[in-house]
Amino acid sequence: MLYYAFTYLDRLYDIPGFGLFRFITFRAGAAAVTALIIAFWLGPKVIRKLRELQIGEAAKTEAPKTHLTKAGTPTMGGLIVLASILFPTLLWADIRNMYVVLILFVTAALGAVGFLDDYLKVVKKKPKGLIGRYKIVGQVTVGLVVGGIIYFAPHWIDPDLWKLKSSTTVPFLKNLELDLGWLYIPIVVFIITATSNAVNLTDGLDGLAIGTVGIVGMTLAVIAYVSGHAELSQYLTIPFLRGNGELAIYCAALGGAALGFLWFNSYPAQVFMGDTGSLALGGAIGALCVLIKKELLLPTLGGIFLVETLSVILQRAYFKYTRKKYGEGRRIFRMAPLHHHFELLGWPEPKIVMRFYIMAILLMILSLATFKVR
Repeated sequence: MLYYAFTYLDRLYDIPGFGLFRFITFRAGAAAVTALIIAFWLGPKVIRKLRELQIGEAAKTEAPKTHLTKAGTPTMGGLIVLASILFPTLLWADIRNMYVVLILFVTAALGAVGFLDDYLKVVKKKPKGLIGRYKIVGQVTVGLVVGGIIYFAPHWIDPDLWKLKSSTTVPFLKNLELDLGWLYIPIVVFIITATSNAVNLTDGLDGLAIGTVGIVGMTLAVIAYVSGHAELSQYLTIPFLRGNGELAIYCAALGGAALGFLWFNSYPAQVFMGDTGSLALGGAIGALCVLIKKELLLPTLGGIFLVETLSVILQRAYFKYTRKKYGEGRRIFRMAPLHHHFELLGWPEPKIVMRFYIMAILLMILSLATFKVR
């Protein structure tokens, strides 16, 4: 909204300095700062209100015993993150841009699914929260909307997008786009659902999920900006996606919101974001990779989320296999997801989180390197 106001005033009165608001880089920086300020301002108020309403995390029996001390910590702090992302994006981005509309839809819709899950768990005292299949229905529906619009109505987004509607770029290979054909929509549904749940699984230690999401989000800001820049995309031999650069503003807001929330979520956490934040942020990361046509980069860029998810899948599969074969279930890890395994090895929680951050940054560098090493 501020974008329209300032550009209108610049055209009308030619006010010195107002021309800056036409540049994506300036608005992305403004969105990041705005998100950080909102998080710092809103955080204490939301935490105080959650404590007054006694909306606290229940004791997790499936986590290490050290986590029992975290019972009662305010949860549903994802509301802070969502507000810190959505409002700056509405203020600084071109909200008529369909890329922006779609990513805001994904964030808000999955945030609503996560909020309902948290509400049923902590307010209605239903231990399992939203029934798993209903949660999946919400995630799949969001994926169908995004995939369906890109596949059946690409002209709503960009008149030239029909050429690339079902294709994706291949990391490390130049001038090669893989056309997914009729598999495109199912793959989009899978990506959004999988990343949404993967971030949810990663959200088990103070600051782990939100910090990693922030690192991934800022990487995607760079990629979105390059994809929407005619000269840079041509130089790097990647498809030019007109209007895609506006997603950099959303990603910058995501990075600022993550940094602001980390202030309250770092060890020892004053608030947890709950499914309200983790489902929305995970789905948003998946949707961003879809919208910038970098779906195959997700396993590298989101490597932390992938490893955490694989640890759970392998643990369960091996346990069932050994129980069937030997009569008793055996485990690969001391506990899954993987971060709990390191906890039971005796690693302090802050050390685990910091080392996961380091790995996320290395994966970020590798992901960005794929644009030059081709």
